[in-house]
Amino acid sequence: MGKKVDVVALGELLIDFTQAGESINGQKLFEQNPGGAPANFLTVLSHMGYNTEFIGKVGDDMHGRFLKNTLHKEGIGTDNLIEDKNYFTTLAFVEIADNGEREFSFARKPGADTQLRADELDKELLEGCRLFHFGSLSLTDEPAGEATLQAVKIAKQAGAVISYDPNYRASLWESEKIAAEKMKSVIKYADVMKVSDEEIVILTGIADYEKAVDKLLEMGPKLVAVTLGSEGVLVAANGQKETVQGFKVKAVDTTGAGDSFWGGFISEYLKKDKEIESLSWDEIKECAVNGNKTAALCVQKRGGIPAIPTKDEIEKFSAK
Repeated sequence: MGKKVDVVALGELLIDFTQAGESINGQKLFEQNPGGAPANFLTVLSHMGYNTEFIGKVGDDMHGRFLKNTLHKEGIGTDNLIEDKNYFTTLAFVEIADNGEREFSFARKPGADTQLRADELDKELLEGCRLFHFGSLSLTDEPAGEATLQAVKIAKQAGAVISYDPNYRASLWESEKIAAEKMKSVIKYADVMKVSDEEIVILTGIADYEKAVDKLLEMGPKLVAVTLGSEGVLVAANGQKETVQGFKVKAVDTTGAGDSFWGGFISEYLKKDKEIESLSWDEIKECAVNGNKTAALCVQKRGGIPAIPTKDEIEKFSAK
């Protein structure tokens, strides 16, 4: 069977209530923004012209309907987005510091995204994609944890490239130790992996990023990208490692920065239509540069999905 969908992602789709100034009475105001790492990632791929599909669950409520409509507008398939009457859409309240960094507070006990079941998966969709992407937030609770694992196995068995982004959020785990164990347990399925500078230390216990990335590669992935904020990204694959410098911009909100980087990286990788092992180092660097450009544009706007740049914006940025 030919591949019907370029990229499928499974995981959380939620509301980011992002800090947006103060009321006339001095109270904090929060702006409703669509978010969730897998959805942010897919938005980049959709903007770049790829056929995308989201797998997940939201509540049958005002927020769930808003999120579904948002994905429609972004060109992301929603046939596998379930609206559940029994659970409320997950909410995340995001406080932003002066440097654009964020602090999260989640309303998710349980949120609809944690309630996706393995028997609700579309096996044909998973078997028909070029690349399957998932994160670790869907591993925090059951039944979504088991559904995620089953989806990964189905897609991998069918020959899809497996993409993994741990996306650690401390408040959603019982402890850092439990989080590390759970996040590490699925690395063996990944072909390509994006991890932040904080996450790689949690996963490996090694503060030296170059040594830590070697340890991650030993766990199974063929390519690992370690995002380093404004410093760029450390990429390791095919026996080589290099830090590809980022672009210096003024960050307004770093929500979605890592997701947009990885979307930009993967969009360039898919364009090359090669196995990871067949990529030249220059081609891998081109993927990293495209990711850095996408992230640099994203952090100059507020929110997750609303801040994802268009293909035209990315291409114009590349001319600078």
